[in-house]
Amino acid sequence: MEDLTGHRTVVVTGASSGIGLAAAVDLARRGDRVVLVGRDPARLRSAADRVREGCGDRPELFRADFAVLDDVRRLAERLRAAYDRIDVLANNAGAIVLQPVTTVDGFELTMQANHLAPFLLSNLLRDRIGRMVVTASGAHRSGALDPRDLNATLRRYRPIRAYGTSKQANILFAAEAARRWPEVPAYSFHPGVVRTRFGIESRLVALGMRLLPFRSPERGAETLVWLANQDPSRLTSGGYHYDRRPRRPLPKAADPALAARLWTASTNAVGLDG
Repeated sequence: MEDLTGHRTVVVTGASSGIGLAAAVDLARRGDRVVLVGRDPARLRSAADRVREGCGDRPELFRADFAVLDDVRRLAERLRAAYDRIDVLANNAGAIVLQPVTTVDGFELTMQANHLAPFLLSNLLRDRIGRMVVTASGAHRSGALDPRDLNATLRRYRPIRAYGTSKQANILFAAEAARRWPEVPAYSFHPGVVRTRFGIESRLVALGMRLLPFRSPERGAETLVWLANQDPSRLTSGGYHYDRRPRRPLPKAADPALAARLWTASTNAVGLDG
């Protein structure tokens, strides 16, 4: 791995546990100043202790609930006030929601937490970001994205379809960001099947975690760290990756016209100017 770490500022969302925490620990050990973003203050403090154990320095912490878009707007304001440059923004926060939930902003929770919130955050920080890495998933195979109706999965709700649709959106977002923001290299990746707190409330998910071959969070974070470290000249901006290699997503996550429509729909949904 070509290592470009050291004295960079790296913001990791969803950093309280799992892939985000594992990536933060790895990057901090390499010399980066990591910034942890999470929803639960107690878990954020525990994550900070883990990072400090690994590198000796305590990371900076920012709390935000991606189920509330005003929280995302406040987070962006605080990050802009704290940092003139964010060398890497790792859009890693995500959720799988077992029952249909509509947020205070009027959107299906999985779509908002996994796509609309990071879309909004990235746009609000665009002029500060050096590169962007988006945690997607091979679950995009279950996606059924319709930009005309970002709440479509609320009807006849199925958690895997809602999650897969949000992951389809993640891949399309990274690809479209690369086209619209050529000065900001953007990448998405599949971390593999990772044992984390994801879907911990579900007995079915818990059973699957025991029966399926799974990776440690550290193994799942490897491609995130790799994408954060590689010289952009060695990568294709907008690309999708798995196990530190470029991969081709399914056609429904590789359609430029669909990506453009999603961008417009997302811009309208979160109240950004075109």
